[in-house]
Amino acid sequence: MNNDFKNQLALYLDGLVPARPRVLQEMELYAAEHNFPIVGPASGQFCYLMARLIGARRIFEMGSGYGYSTAWFARAVQENGGGEVHHVVWDEKLSQMARRHLHDLGYDGLIQYHVSEAVQQLRQTEGPFDLIFNDIDKQAYPEALPLIAEKLRPGGVLIVDNTIWSGRVWDEANQESSTQAIRRFNEMITCDPAWIPSLVPIRDGLMVAMLR
Repeated sequence: MNNDFKNQLALYLDGLVPARPRVLQEMELYAAEHNFPIVGPASGQFCYLMARLIGARRIFEMGSGYGYSTAWFARAVQENGGGEVHHVVWDEKLSQMARRHLHDLGYDGLIQYHVSEAVQQLRQTEGPFDLIFNDIDKQAYPEALPLIAEKLRPGGVLIVDNTIWSGRVWDEANQESSTQAIRRFNEMITCDPAWIPSLVPIRDGLMVAMLR
């Protein structure tokens, strides 16, 4: 798959996503102008769909940026009858940006904000959760999996971003620590009978797995 095809596919998939609120569009524009990594419209729509399908009322995000993915999850929780989405980010400025965006989107009361390291915050936050989204430092993916399994309810869903890693996961010449960690994570979750996984090739790859 060449880069031109991948770019055209990404544009096509994003173009199929229904119109977003003005605030979400502004967040997308900010990401493009500042080269800030957000999940993007197609992945956001997919995350929203998964949360709606399982009726998620408690969601924990490990790595939330300035609230773009949080907005998709909050919409699902709101439409599922209410609940809570835990927004976790290491930077106070990003947390404040998220608070403004999510307030403007009308999600006050649904979001719990944490300025913290994501794995530690998950460890000290009472579960279980219906859905956990993982977008932390890639080298921490394998080590975080047992804790995630502990915090999810049976039948809960895990979504992990960047699991294709721009094709580096299948490039045998690439032995970077982050690439090796994602490879190890992908192998761990696909070989573990406790999970029902599927790697969805939207954007940079979303590993989606249900805990049995």
